Amino acid sequence: MSIRIPDVVGSIVEAALSPHPVDRYLELIDPMMTWRDLRAKIVGVDHPTPRTVRLTLRPTRQWEGHQAGQYVQLSTVIDGVRHTRCFSPANASGRPGGDLELTITAHDDGFVSTHLRDHAHVGMIVGLGQAAGEFTLPAVRPASMIFISGGSGITPVLSMVRTLVAEGYDGQVAFLHYARTPADVAYRAELAAIEAAHPHVDVRLHYTRGVDGEHFTAAHLDGIAGVDDAHLFVCGPTALMDAVNQHYDDSGMTQPMSGEAFTLAAPIAVDRDAPVDGELTFLRSGRSASNDGRTILEQAESAGLNPESGCRMGICFSCTAIKKSGCTRNVLTGETDTEADTQVQLCINAPVGDVEIEV
Repeated sequence: MSIRIPDVVGSIVEAALSPHPVDRYLELIDPMMTWRDLRAKIVGVDHPTPRTVRLTLRPTRQWEGHQAGQYVQLSTVIDGVRHTRCFSPANASGRPGGDLELTITAHDDGFVSTHLRDHAHVGMIVGLGQAAGEFTLPAVRPASMIFISGGSGITPVLSMVRTLVAEGYDGQVAFLHYARTPADVAYRAELAAIEAAHPHVDVRLHYTRGVDGEHFTAAHLDGIAGVDDAHLFVCGPTALMDAVNQHYDDSGMTQPMSGEAFTLAAPIAVDRDAPVDGELTFLRSGRSASNDGRTILEQAESAGLNPESGCRMGICFSCTAIKKSGCTRNVLTGETDTEADTQVQLCINAPVGDVEIEV
């Protein structure tokens, strides 16, 4: 069995500085100087449309790169509270050490997206998670591909198209994108340039607002080369996904189809007087436990897990983890949180019903 010396040294140093992890001390010197934490510095900010912000991120050395179509978890502190959301890189598949491009649309009720659009600046440090997700290109590239996206769903799909162009892929590619208006397409000029430079790429933009508003119909696939054999990739709001899925079923298509929905979950109704129930699922470890009302940290430890922790009073923030779904209650304030993909402190939050947590 081989042992990596840096890991051993890091463990010793962290133990010596307990209860606070090394990165809590290093960040006092330089927020980008980290031992374990993955972070990124914003090195570029652009606003391609009034509703979007394009961020160029330079990750710390822990970044492992991404595959086209995957997403990352980005976290930022707003009014003293750390919030986490998932965004898909728009740049082609990247190796470790490369920059990352995120184009974020500020939705009407998007608290974090609106904050980033209005306040992100060069030099700002954000938290970053390693790339994840199964919405990716197949290892063996199909002979032809059709990409259909709507709204924010353009970013993972564009990443795929950029990757294919960079690879010199010469199969037939069709790219259908649905946006409110021409002014809402953050990559309109680049898509036109790709189509002009690559005759095998067919770009079709459709606009859903106005008297001639268009939503997906089977006719939008007419004239696309290789449509009968093309692998379909779909990413966008629920209405678009449903329309494409319905056409897929009705037409008897048999070629593969991959999809990812960009939706906002409906709020969870919480009855504070309801009895404790539900299941607490620890996603990273693959374990679960019946919710007994205690904090997530206590229940994790009872399940045989050992998540990082420090003060156990909600002060040091060393026990934060991503809540993927469900509702939690702050045991100090009684406040509930139903947002998905947000960081919570394990030591002062208890599950309310079913909760999935990245532990």
